[in-house]
Amino acid sequence: MTAIDDQSALTPESFDGHSSGYRRQILVNRATGSPHMTLSVNHLAHDGHVDDVLHSFETSIYVFSGTLAVTTLGATVHLGPDHCVVLPLATTYHLRSVDGPVRWLQMQSPAELDDGRRQDTFFTGKQLVETEPEVPDMRDPRNRNAARFDSDSMDLTRLAGGSDVSAPTVSPSMATALLAYSGIGVKMLIDHQIGAQLHTMFVVDYQPTAIAHPHDHPFEEAYVFVEGEVHALVDGELLVLHPGDVLWAGVGCDHGFENRSPGLVRWIEVQAPAPPPRHSYRFSREWEHLAEKLRAVE
Repeated sequence: MTAIDDQSALTPESFDGHSSGYRRQILVNRATGSPHMTLSVNHLAHDGHVDDVLHSFETSIYVFSGTLAVTTLGATVHLGPDHCVVLPLATTYHLRSVDGPVRWLQMQSPAELDDGRRQDTFFTGKQLVETEPEVPDMRDPRNRNAARFDSDSMDLTRLAGGSDVSAPTVSPSMATALLAYSGIGVKMLIDHQIGAQLHTMFVVDYQPTAIAHPHDHPFEEAYVFVEGEVHALVDGELLVLHPGDVLWAGVGCDHGFENRSPGLVRWIEVQAPAPPPRHSYRFSREWEHLAEKLRAVE
């Protein structure tokens, strides 16, 4: 477990001379045990920028505050708070702050190489031409790589009715449907639907009394807590997590969560590699039940 500390953010050595006002704090990477993800909180100062760059890993951005101009794939989009975008592997992009500083969560999969074996980040030395900026329109079928989190989308009472066809930031399709069960709501943001191949990103809500029993996965997960207080049981250790805390669970790590508070719990979750179509979850109590059942017939 770690915590977000904006004061510890530094400019990566490889970005020296290729950026202005750019800093980041690493939350999860190979040094913390993860071969599949580099997760970080990033900062771009007023009038800051990152030169045209591409990577040998897949990248996604979730904006916390400010407005980030992202130029890629022939277009410039302005991403405000709760907007996100996926940048496919080997896709050139350019970043610029708009009207003030910007702060965002950045996910990269697989993890950056830091052992010197080869280069995985490349500055092209060219300048992508910015187009007339747009705010991503979730209804536009030409939208290929952007998404937006809307808190109202987690409200089951609102979802029971029809959607506003004039809402420019909301898609009414099943591709953006809310998964709700046992007081838990899951809203996908970054996945195969918008071009991600190697990772996912989504928002999770736990209502009071909601609980997910201990389980593990054949992939890694990281959780960035943004609201409320949640109790977590991680490989037998009880943790109490609050906004700003970050938890990483590697392959085979048993973990479960319970909201014991009277308020909402919310976090942003990432997974890498992208989960398989089946057998993503392995709940401990189901296998314990099987063991007891088989012992009964011996």
